[in-house]
Amino acid sequence: MPRRLAGLLPHEIAEDCGFDRPFRGIQVFKWLSGGALSFQDMTNLPGPERERLTLLHPSLLGTAVDGRFRDEDGTVKLRLRLPDGAAVETVLLTDIEGRKTACISTQVGCPMACAFCKTGTLGFLRNLEAFEIVEQYLHLTRMFGRPSNLVFMGMGEPLLNLPEVRRSVEILSHPEGMGLSLRKITISTCGLPEGIRDLADSGPHVRLAVSLTSAVDEVRSGLMPVNRSQGLSELRDALAYYQAKTGDRITLEAVLIGGVNDRRQDMEAIVEWSRPLKVQVNLIPWNPVPDLPYREPSRRAVEEAVTLLESAGIPVTRRMRRGRGVLGACGQLGETLRAPD
Repeated sequence: MPRRLAGLLPHEIAEDCGFDRPFRGIQVFKWLSGGALSFQDMTNLPGPERERLTLLHPSLLGTAVDGRFRDEDGTVKLRLRLPDGAAVETVLLTDIEGRKTACISTQVGCPMACAFCKTGTLGFLRNLEAFEIVEQYLHLTRMFGRPSNLVFMGMGEPLLNLPEVRRSVEILSHPEGMGLSLRKITISTCGLPEGIRDLADSGPHVRLAVSLTSAVDEVRSGLMPVNRSQGLSELRDALAYYQAKTGDRITLEAVLIGGVNDRRQDMEAIVEWSRPLKVQVNLIPWNPVPDLPYREPSRRAVEEAVTLLESAGIPVTRRMRRGRGVLGACGQLGETLRAPD
């Protein structure tokens, strides 16, 4: 059975399509990257070849957009239906300077069950295949223009699907296709030491973000079950290993929840815990999720957190609140996963 072309590299496309000339694989790869929806669009292929390939691949893409949600701030969320009928969400974020970032999912649901995250309440169905990851970017590009940045911060834990994430990065960064710079790609993880070490040893050499949320073991364990089996000390050792191998600064993401981890002592714990590392901290005020028993931090708590971290010499960014109107912000993905309309 033919494989899904969006998950293949040029030489693999040539093999799958039965081309006797390898450059035909590059041509098809370029057309896919450029948004072609059928072989009939590929005008530099001979007519008979287009007819043959249309019979071989009646549907060029394996996923389909069956829900589109636009926030007044410009954020767009797509619901994609997968070949087996499951679905994921993917988000396009546009900042105030017009830069587009694709927020991509790597799993159907998520097994990590973080208490403050909508996706964590859905359970876990399966990993996405590389073509299902790549096609999220292709759909966003075709509909809204090519995003210059890509973050694996959608549904799922990327390091639990690292082989398919690696393949998708190789495809999306290929110079004959999208040509995304690796420095414009970020993998965000809840903090799996084994996966972080694997990433350090075998790449891809993209940016790394880690959802720390709290540097207090009891607090983090209450919010993130992963901490109960792989605690803060193991995580820090893995990050030190990663930094020694790559030399890269690591982003620590801290979702601030009112009355839970937004106090002065919580920030002091982050300062102390991260002291051996070269990091920046991304503060993310918790985005409300229906039926979850948390509240947003006060503006004052966020300002005090920024001041304390900066006074300790740690660079701080504050996540812009975008996509909340369509439940497309950090921690909100999964609300629309139902049968097609």
